[in-house]
Order: sequence, then structure tokens, then C-alpha cells
Amino acid sequence: MDKKKHSASSISEALKEKASTAEESEKQEGAESADLTEAEPDKLAEMENALKAKEAEAAANWDKYLRERADLENYRKRVQKEKEELLKYGNESLILEILPAIDNMERALEHASEESMAAIIEGIKLTLSMLQSTLKKFGVTPVQSGPGTAFDPAFHQAMSQVESTEQEPNTIVAEFQKGYLLNERLLRPALVSVAK
Repeated sequence: MDKKKHSASSISEALKEKASTAEESEKQEGAESADLTEAEPDKLAEMENALKAKEAEAAANWDKYLRERADLENYRKRVQKEKEELLKYGNESLILEILPAIDNMERALEHASEESMAAIIEGIKLTLSMLQSTLKKFGVTPVQSGPGTAFDPAFHQAMSQVESTEQEPNTIVAEFQKGYLLNERLLRPALVSVAK
């Protein structure tokens, strides 16, 4: 019986010891969870603040994107409008230079009569000279295509081939219409006849 008593008391002591250990660990866990609970709102608030900051940054970036997109669209429209105006009015300065030549031709026709044939011829020569100098100002130069010039298919268009004792084969015999270059690029080929 003593043994039973002794073992019952040792069991009871062990149970008390376990209970006190459990209480201590509960207290410790409670303190830790209280610390975590106190720390959680701080961490949660910090995360909410970071989220708000990122949302504000995303909204600002979206606004910047929309503004840049609108600026790009406006730029495209402006460039298109300028391009259309350039195509529409790009020759304005050339036309302004040619108009005086037209005026001179009109004046020559107004004063035309059989007695004034020399004056008309002189007026037409002056007008032609004015037109040629205007075209030269804008980079338009005639293609060399006089008789005896070597035929070049890049600058000349052969309208006919003729037998010629005066010209060597594959050279120009006569020019029907002048050709022109615009800034060294072919604008219109010269129409010529070529020796066989």
C-alpha cells in the first residue's frame, strides 16, 4: 500500500509539474501571441501604406501613359497636316517665280502686230531666258543632247534611228524635245533621233 501511496504521490507531483509547465508555456505563448498581435497591426498598417503608395504610383504612371499617348497622337496629326500642306503649297515659290514670265508673254501678245514682229521675238526670247533662269534657281538643268552627243539611254529616249554620214553610230543626230534634270536626277528624258 505504501508503494501505491508513493506512486500515487509521485504521479500527482508529476501531474502538478506538468500542469505548471503547461501553464508557463501557455503564459509564454500568450505573451508571444500578444506580441504578435501587437506587431501584426503595425505590419498590416505598413503593408497597407505600401499598397496605397504603389496604387498611387500606378495611377500616376497610367496618367503619364495617357498623356504621352495623346501627345503622340497630336504629333501624328500635326505632321500629317504639315505634310498635306507641303504637298499642296510646296511649289508656291516656284510658281511665284514663273508668274512674271507669264505676265511678259501676255504683254507681248497684247502688243503683237505684223509690224512689231521683231519686238515679239525679242519679248519671247526674254521670257524664255527668264523661265530658264527661274528653273535653274530650283535645280532644273537641261540634259546635254545636242547633235554629236553620245546616246545614253539613262538620259535620252530614242524616237528614231537614221542613217547618217555626218555622225558616228550611236550618237544623237537631232533633238526633238529637251530633257531636264532636277538636282542631278532625271526629270524628263530628251527625245532624240540616233545615228545607225
